[in-house]
Amino acid sequence: MSSNSFGKLFTVTTFGESHGPAIGCVVDGCPPGLEIAAEEFRRDLDRRATGKSRYTSQRREADEIEILSGVFEGKTTGTPIALLIRNTDARSKDYAEVAQTFRPAHADYTYWQKYGIRDPRGGGRSSARETTMRVAAGVIAKKWLRQRFGVTVRGHLSQIGEIVPKAFDWNVVEDNPFFWPDAAMVSELEKYMDALRKSGDSVGARVTVVADGVPPGWGEPIYGKLDQDLAAALMSINAVKGVEIGDGFACVAQRGSGHRDEITPQGFLSNHAGGILGGISSGQQIVASMALKPTSSILIPGRSVNLAGEPIDVRTIGRHDPCVGIRATPIGEAMVALVLMDHALRHRAQCGDVGEIEPRISGSVERS
Repeated sequence: MSSNSFGKLFTVTTFGESHGPAIGCVVDGCPPGLEIAAEEFRRDLDRRATGKSRYTSQRREADEIEILSGVFEGKTTGTPIALLIRNTDARSKDYAEVAQTFRPAHADYTYWQKYGIRDPRGGGRSSARETTMRVAAGVIAKKWLRQRFGVTVRGHLSQIGEIVPKAFDWNVVEDNPFFWPDAAMVSELEKYMDALRKSGDSVGARVTVVADGVPPGWGEPIYGKLDQDLAAALMSINAVKGVEIGDGFACVAQRGSGHRDEITPQGFLSNHAGGILGGISSGQQIVASMALKPTSSILIPGRSVNLAGEPIDVRTIGRHDPCVGIRATPIGEAMVALVLMDHALRHRAQCGDVGEIEPRISGSVERS
């Protein structure tokens, strides 16, 4: 299977299946000298993990990171960093019934058509279990970006079904199982998800990721645009069906006089562009959002066919998320961080001697 790697100078390759013995990744191109230890991966892996609340899949994996190479005496050596996580809570028998059928809206049929064989256990390679290693690699990128440039990457759930936040506070995002920025609405979301779970159905979500402190100049024109690579990275996440940078599709109804981000000596007056102009960072907040479809594995029967092409009703049992977007925030953060680190290294390689150019416009306007 090809296309399991992404990035140019900072490259990540993932491997493994949902119910295989282990999942892992190789991170290549990390500069030497970055202090990193296995325990530093715990926070973000726990944020992504299943089984942490009744609103996600009840699969409970230990997600213990093993650093196999690329780190010596607590510091990166500049050689490939190999990370491994052993699967400890796979229940392959839950998928015995679907081995001979194609689940609607899942990758069963397309994997079958492409390879002539598929792993039905938890979706195999198409499972969101694979994103665990993206989050692990993102821990390295987040730390390097923070230490080298003061860049921070954080995200939040910005919509679930028809519900959107009525207020916004970064300080409460990590205090609830939804990564929701409005603490007063958490009980409403709990009731909403309880009713959804009991109905056997699922719902979609929107996750927004914001990067602060990105200097101007990152990104390349035409075929290496920063927003292009961010869109591709976020779209590669399981269940993502749409990506927006800044105002995204809302710009369709806007006028140029309102959409343009005017500039004054004090800084930009708005950030409709999401911090990227001409594919290059402007020094403002990088704002990217992704739309995740409703979980396709649900209890409500749906029509499909089996391997013989015969009609059949499919009702998926097992442990599944009623809304995959609830756990997607750390995944989105990781992908944004990985792209930013790759572009930081690419910019340094070509334009590191250019230095700081005047005038330097303040990216003073912030948005959630």
